[in-house]
Amino acid sequence: MKLLVINGPNLNFLGIREKSVYGDQDYDALLQLIAQKGEEEHCTVEVFQSNHEGAIIDRLQDSYFDGTQGLIINPGAFTHYSYAIHDALMSLTFPKVEVHISDITQREAFRKISVTAPACDRQIYGKGLQGYLIAIDMIVKKEL
Repeated sequence: MKLLVINGPNLNFLGIREKSVYGDQDYDALLQLIAQKGEEEHCTVEVFQSNHEGAIIDRLQDSYFDGTQGLIINPGAFTHYSYAIHDALMSLTFPKVEVHISDITQREAFRKISVTAPACDRQIYGKGLQGYLIAIDMIVKKEL
C-alpha cells in the first residue's frame, strides 16, 4: 500500500516551537516513527512538508495520479481557513485522515474550527505524534 503523509506550516519546527503544546521530539523523530510504522505495515510511505499552501495543493493533486492509496494530513494552521486545501482533498477518493498533535478542541477558539476535516474520513487530535501511527493503522486496516 502506498501512503502519503502531508505536513503543513511549522511542523518542521517540532521540538523547537511551543514544546509545552507539541512536545520536545523533533521533526526527524516524527519521520523515523512514520518510516518504522510503514516498514511494520509493509507500506510505502512518503512524507511531504511545506510551509506553502500552493505546494500542499500541488502535492495533493499529484497524489490523484501517482498511485497513492491513503493520505494522512496535518494541515497545520491551514486547517482553520484553507478552503483551497479542502477543495483539493474533496477531489481525492482514497481514505484520508486529518491529524493534529495537540487537542485542538481545548485550545484557542480559532483552532476549534477545521474547514479541512469535512473533506477527510476521520480526524485525530490530542494524541501527540502517535496520532500519525493511529491514522496509518486506520487506513491499512480499513477502519474508516
